[in-house]
This record gives sequence, structure tokens and C-alpha cells, in this order.
Amino acid sequence: MTQRTLTLLVLYYSRHGATRKMADLICQGIDSVKGCEARLRTVPAVSTVTQASAPAIPDHGPPYVELDDLRECDGLALGSPTRFGNMASAMKYFWDGTSAEWLAGTLVDKPACVFTSTGSLHGGQESTLLSMMLPLMHHGMLMLGLPYTHPELMTTAGGGTPYGASHWAGLNGDRQIGEDSRTLTIALGRRLALTALKLRGA
Repeated sequence: MTQRTLTLLVLYYSRHGATRKMADLICQGIDSVKGCEARLRTVPAVSTVTQASAPAIPDHGPPYVELDDLRECDGLALGSPTRFGNMASAMKYFWDGTSAEWLAGTLVDKPACVFTSTGSLHGGQESTLLSMMLPLMHHGMLMLGLPYTHPELMTTAGGGTPYGASHWAGLNGDRQIGEDSRTLTIALGRRLALTALKLRGA
């Protein structure tokens, strides 16, 4: 009997494109694992203008996430740029609307990981990663980080933590992802996929 391909949701928000580049690398890691495929989704920006609304379909890039994406996924990679040491409001707004999925246990026992980009080197990479873990833990997800068996964690100068992948993107998001951060980001996506396969086997 042929087993179905596992779907790993890569959900991100990006303002200047750096977090989107990381999301693509997470997808690369997931897609490198046989039997797994990445599903890339984003969230719309939020506005302080109450009349403002985003189109139902983005002008470019992947589609906006739907709650069905949470129900259908076998695991989740969550990414956001840092906003004062926290996830961006657009991502927080999405998770604030998932109470029904929380009550139903939609994400319970599914593996998850987090990734972020920051405008400055010490702009809150680790605290942002931890802030993104909180709603996922409330949803009962199994959190994954990066173990120190990845030597890049000891040599990276621009991002990469045991809590998840990170990248120092610069004020306008124009700093290229360094080789260490790139390797760690791909490795995180791959670890997510391999863990999902192991959980299915268990």
C-alpha cells in the first residue's frame, strides 16, 4: 500500500522579503525528504485604518493561509520578522483567530518549528522565535529546534539559534543570507519533514 505524501505547511509573513527567502529555504529542506512536500502560505498585512482591507488573493507570491491549511497539514514551519522582539502583528492577528482549531485539537501532536529575520544583529531573534512558539504550544504542537550537531551554530555570525533558524537581514532586508544561516534554515525544514515521517511511523 502506498502511503500518502505528507504536507508540511510553511506559513510566514514578510515585509521586505527576507523572511520570504527563509521560507523558500525551509521549503527546500522539506522537499528534499522523500514522501514530504511543502505548502507555502502567507498572511495579509494588518492596517491601523479600519476601512482598509486586503484583496482576497495576494497580488503576488503564495496564497493567504486558510484554516483548512492547518487541518490538512502534517506539520508547520512558522516564520515572521521581528517587531520589537516579538512576531509581527499580522502573524499574531492570524493566530488570534484560531480558537476553533484550538478547541478541536486540530494541531495537537503535529511537529512545528519557527524562523525569523531581524533588522539588526541583536534585534530580538531569540525572543521572537520564543514568542512564535507560544501559540503553537497552546495548540499542542511538538516544538523542534536546531541541535548542536549542526556545527554552523558555533560559527554563524548573522543568525541561527537552537530555538530555530534566524537571519540578520539589515534595516531594509537587503543583507544576503549567509552560508551558515542558509545551511541551518534548510536543515530546519528537513528536520521538520523527517520528524513528521517518524511520527507517522510511530
